[in-house]
Amino acid sequence: MACDLTLGRIEPCKDSVGGLKNLYFVNYDDLGAITYDLTDSDVIDAVAGTPNAYKYEIKGASSFTQNIQSSRDTGTTAFEQVLEVTLKKLTVADHKELKILAFGRPHVIIEDYNGNFFLAGLEHGAEVTGGTIVTGTAMSDLSGYTLTLTAMERTPANFLGDTPENVGFTIVSGS
Repeated sequence: MACDLTLGRIEPCKDSVGGLKNLYFVNYDDLGAITYDLTDSDVIDAVAGTPNAYKYEIKGASSFTQNIQSSRDTGTTAFEQVLEVTLKKLTVADHKELKILAFGRPHVIIEDYNGNFFLAGLEHGAEVTGGTIVTGTAMSDLSGYTLTLTAMERTPANFLGDTPENVGFTIVSGS
């Protein structure tokens, strides 16, 4: 049966950390053909066509959570992928790009501080479902953007087998 377990799990070492390092936004439907690892369909080894991945450096208050939504009553399971992002500083250029981001539904590569890369919104893209443009009150408050992107997928976000460049993306960095 396809839902039978195949592995156990031992308690891992305490050598991982939380936090996100970078985000890479890929325009919806630019991925082309995807090649999965021959022995593990949860790992993406390559994408065709060298799609652009727009790199956003982030530090601090950003997180990626995958919520499992499973129902015995309906016989369904889906994975809600939620990315909470804080971008510091308000600029005209960022204003324009974030407006485009909110209108679209990009695929998102999430890089964490453990060297993992996840591809969220693989099949359906990720929607901006909320956020703020904020100037703060006190001088030490955030002047910037907060965004929530949400994707609903049949499976958890796939791991990339290597860095986005080595999987086939063209990285476009900011200035």
